[in-house]
Amino acid sequence: MTVSFAAKVKEELSNIKPRAGHCITAAAEAHKYFTIIKKEYKISEDILERRCCKRTFLREAFLIAGAMSDPEKSYHFELICQTKLKAEFLRDLINQFDGMDAKIVVRGKSYVTYLKGSDQIVDMLGIMEASLSYMELENVRIMKSVRNSVNRRTNCETANIGKTVTASKRQMDDIELIRDRIGFRELPDGLAEMAEVRLKYPEASLTELGQYLSTPLGKSGVNHRLRRLSEIAGQLRMKEGKVNAQ
Repeated sequence: MTVSFAAKVKEELSNIKPRAGHCITAAAEAHKYFTIIKKEYKISEDILERRCCKRTFLREAFLIAGAMSDPEKSYHFELICQTKLKAEFLRDLINQFDGMDAKIVVRGKSYVTYLKGSDQIVDMLGIMEASLSYMELENVRIMKSVRNSVNRRTNCETANIGKTVTASKRQMDDIELIRDRIGFRELPDGLAEMAEVRLKYPEASLTELGQYLSTPLGKSGVNHRLRRLSEIAGQLRMKEGKVNAQ
């Protein structure tokens, strides 16, 4: 059976035992906070005065009432509370750490304090001192970023190839029409050569076509000549249309 990422995090956190007396008190207070029947149970401010105690409290809170999504699929971290007051307390406690922006949502009869976004969840793992889980999530983020980058590049290249093929097909149709109707001899030398080269190299890019000419041309020069051929083909089609209409 595959162990979930949340279970791995909890396993790591369960092995972190507070040593200082004030942190042990903070851990005990977290257990009371989530298990005591009294709904409006409040924690004395001095118990969570130290930063290390805040970390301990949040660590225990996640062990008792926390959940996380699989980072391969999405990024979500939450703490499930019985009351709005408790959820607000956890939200405010989390947000005392730099860059954190915890929010609350109502789910059925529960109030959920949650974090979205990989940056904040990675930071939260750091706050709870789950160093192994922190590194694992960072690795997942890096791999997803690489995959997304490769996919974007592939999609872009595929789109460009599609545009090139479409443009080449249109140019070939224009040139074949000119050849069949008036022949290349009626064209200026530069356009005639351009037409012959395009027919000979139907899959070549504009840059490659320019190199095949007797006097090499740049991409813009090749594009200009192909555009002129397209205009001539368009004029021939218009004439044919008028003749057919008569």
